[in-house]
Amino acid sequence: MAGTVNRSSLRHQLRYAIAHPDRIPRYARRLGRDTGLRLRHPGHVAYYRAVMRADAAASPDAAVGSATHDRWLALGQMQFDYLVRHGLAPAKVPHLVLVDDLRLAFLPGEHFDVVHAHSVVSHSPRSVIDECLAHVGRVLKPDGWFDFTFDRTEGEEHHVLREDFYYRTQTLVALAHRHGLDARFMDDWERLPHKQSKLRVTRRR
Repeated sequence: MAGTVNRSSLRHQLRYAIAHPDRIPRYARRLGRDTGLRLRHPGHVAYYRAVMRADAAASPDAAVGSATHDRWLALGQMQFDYLVRHGLAPAKVPHLVLVDDLRLAFLPGEHFDVVHAHSVVSHSPRSVIDECLAHVGRVLKPDGWFDFTFDRTEGEEHHVLREDFYYRTQTLVALAHRHGLDARFMDDWERLPHKQSKLRVTRRR
């Protein structure tokens, strides 16, 4: 869902602090923690992995961005049902791999019908997204597609604590185009109860 407020601007932060003075200490603690994590973990993937490790230690449910465990399960089911409606066939047993980049070098070429990234781009700077788009086309079958959600803004692009990144749709479409990919905005996803938008990327014919 699109917004126009730049949450990183000083004006917004001052107005938010005045409206919610009780939240200032928590924000200050998080700012200090994140600054320390960035110094100890160079590179965004390593940094954000450290952020999630710290968040999960405090509250696994809160770390995944859901108010409750039931809401987390409901979002997962909503994502799965959406992909099935768009043609996803029964999936194999997953094999989880931790990676340090998004070059996808460990994956075979032209192998996947569907690649899905939920709430990944929303936590990634442009350089990481560009790296992913530079390589995801290689692992897609000719008719395959890559869906990803993102935090959409119709105002100034920005980030908050280098944890949450807000992009205009046309920025991400242009990044995909640079790497021989076509990207389209998924209007039907917008009608579902969630907070992020979705793009679908395919190899250019």
